[in-house]
Amino acid sequence: MKSIENDRLNAEWNLHRTISKINYQIHTDAIKEHIIPISITKEHSAHIFAGEADVLNVALFGKTAKQWREENTKVEGNIRDHATLEQLLVLANLESLNAEFIKMGLQQSTRLLKLNQTAINQLSMILGNKQTKKLK
Repeated sequence: MKSIENDRLNAEWNLHRTISKINYQIHTDAIKEHIIPISITKEHSAHIFAGEADVLNVALFGKTAKQWREENTKVEGNIRDHATLEQLLVLANLESLNAEFIKMGLQQSTRLLKLNQTAINQLSMILGNKQTKKLK
């Protein structure tokens, strides 16, 4: 019985992780179209993408991917691979929201503050929701 429940939770986590990965395309497209200059090296654009991914990481997890890796040297995967279902749901929302903020021309520091406030509010609501508790 416990095995069936664990399989169901793993399937739900995998679905949420996949949705988050797919949704990330919305985020990267906004970065390509509104932040990255046309005449830039691939290396520099990779740094821009990483910096924007870390805006989401800091807003949701309170740390960058590098900080997480330094704290979790013996753990495989990345910060997002170890996120909860609730965090992955909020992450997908933050990706879409940040894409809109980028299109609006908001500065990164302003976006980070707004995204962090959103993450806090959404996690509080999701964790307090009776339907969410049924997943566990």
